[in-house]
Amino acid sequence: MTHKLLCFRCGTSLASLSLPIDRRDECPDCAIHLHVCKMCVFYDPDVARQCREDDAEEVFDKEKVNFCEWYEPTTDAFDPAGAGQAAKAESELAALFDEETDMQTEPDVHLKDAEDLFK
Repeated sequence: MTHKLLCFRCGTSLASLSLPIDRRDECPDCAIHLHVCKMCVFYDPDVARQCREDDAEEVFDKEKVNFCEWYEPTTDAFDPAGAGQAAKAESELAALFDEETDMQTEPDVHLKDAEDLFK
């Protein structure tokens, strides 16, 4: 059976997976578990417990695999705008640490500057 599910994290098509999504199923591209709150039709970040199903047990980590009996995968889980923002934030973070690494490659210059303060 063909379906239009996309991975909530990377947007990869999950058409190769059969329904229902099993608790052990992972995205073929990013290897994230798929039986998670963020991949469910009841997930809603704007309501209490971030779940529209009142009878569902509370799950604290919305990206962690769980045993929820109410789980039903949604075709709207992937947010391209959010994924773009996350990728931008990750690249900015990597650039920040790359700059810090560059400073560490020349320790003698910084050590000399620090020693000069005490002369």
